Amino acid sequence: METSELLKKVRKIEIKTKGLSRHLFSGEYHSAFKGRGMSFSEVRDYQYGDDVRNIDWNVTARTGTPHVKIFEEERELTVMLLIDMSPSAYFGTVNQLKNEMMTEICAVLAFSAIQNNDKVGVAFFSGEVEKFIPPKKGKQHILRIIRELIDFEPKGSETNIGATLEYFNNVVKKRSICFILSDFLSMGYESPLRVAARRHDIIGVNIIDPREESLPNVGLIRARDAETGQIRWIDTASRRLREKYEHWHQEHVDYFEAAFRKSGASVMNIRTNESYVDALHKFFQQRS
Repeated sequence: METSELLKKVRKIEIKTKGLSRHLFSGEYHSAFKGRGMSFSEVRDYQYGDDVRNIDWNVTARTGTPHVKIFEEERELTVMLLIDMSPSAYFGTVNQLKNEMMTEICAVLAFSAIQNNDKVGVAFFSGEVEKFIPPKKGKQHILRIIRELIDFEPKGSETNIGATLEYFNNVVKKRSICFILSDFLSMGYESPLRVAARRHDIIGVNIIDPREESLPNVGLIRARDAETGQIRWIDTASRRLREKYEHWHQEHVDYFEAAFRKSGASVMNIRTNESYVDALHKFFQQRS
């Protein structure tokens, strides 16, 4: 992609998502994800309504007037974004591609994080983790992440969430808030997910295109598997085939929800024909 075109796309996403994070999600994000605890900030004169349990008796005795200890939240958190860049993410039949929605959601989360003085890190994965960007603060860091999201070209052709979580468990030792954005058309990741959820706050964000849930009855079509590259003819007029396809997709959704909930992690299912803003609102409010 040409540099000028890339910068225009980055700027467009920055304007849209930064505004959302500032006006809609900054406070909700803060409420949904608490800091590590409360730390001592200062001592001041006692005021009506202060909790008497916070009276600093040493300072009170020394000055002869009541003083209380003031505490503040230890805010700094680390947010990790594990983003599926496999070929199936570059699919879409309605408002936008799944990858485009993932990019906007990641940008909203990242801007919300830095407005709360948190660090943001990213791992791009397909069959393995292809690129890791360590957690940092600052607007320029977030813009770099957005540039990578727009211009990243994956080498792998499959999705391996299990291998990605194993990498994450080995590399990220400090407790973090970890969003995994994928279409989760993969299985066999419950064991590393369980390990990750013991240390980190894990949230799975399943991005679904409506056409993936059911096939249209349009007769014989030529289809290509995005991840294997296999091309074949499919008779969509076959009711049995359509039911088999729907079962296959629902099986992956059920596995995703069961694996995450069993490990104690959170889940979100967001369709590309729906508003991710509403979905994030609902999630943050539930967490608060």
